[in-house]
Amino acid sequence: MLESWLGLMIGNSRLHWGLFEREDFIYSWDSDYLLTPELPCPLNPHLPLYLASVVPSQTAIWQNYPNVKIIYLENIPLKQMYPTLGIDRALAVLGAGQVLGFPVLVIDVGTALTFTGADNNKALVGGAILPGLSMQMTMLQIRTGALPKVDLPQKLPSRWAINTPEAIQSGVIYTILAGITDFVTQWWHDFPQSQIVMTGGNSTLIYSYLQSAYPEIATHIVVEHNLIFWGMKFATDVTDI
Repeated sequence: MLESWLGLMIGNSRLHWGLFEREDFIYSWDSDYLLTPELPCPLNPHLPLYLASVVPSQTAIWQNYPNVKIIYLENIPLKQMYPTLGIDRALAVLGAGQVLGFPVLVIDVGTALTFTGADNNKALVGGAILPGLSMQMTMLQIRTGALPKVDLPQKLPSRWAINTPEAIQSGVIYTILAGITDFVTQWWHDFPQSQIVMTGGNSTLIYSYLQSAYPEIATHIVVEHNLIFWGMKFATDVTDI
């Protein structure tokens, strides 16, 4: 096994980095997209790099990096995956299941909001994809003539708003919370002992909303920002080295 190596997940909005010592995950951080394949300073530029990506144009930038190895779906030891399953979703479910136990449902609250579940045989059950919080709010501004740009509030807003910005916040947030609650409830109906894990850039904020609106659901959800890197550790091309 390698002494030290880097994991890089190229997401829809940012680069997500993880540093490993052998099989031990050390820490993670995010950065903006880069125009050239340069490792973040002050790291050793010769560190092996294991890359997973959902952005082909960014993947191309890193393909000529001398110590890069790309992780593909066939490197993920999960059953019943379909060819267009996002590598980020597969890695997150693998990591959550391997560390916390299968069956597991992963809710990724990032640019997109995704639900991805696997059963106790490490087989993909399926999932769903919808626009994330920020994307929904941005599209309302872009695709309408009068609706303003609205930021996400730090606390759960009032459901019954009396001005337009708060009405947008209410509509987007409460609808997403209702959707999460519905998916989680249905999952527990099928897999009563399952772990539920939330990850992604807005996971802490969404979890705080859930704690206010649906505390009985939030109590049983684990928030973990590094699921993808947990998954990288168990991807076959990494563990076999």
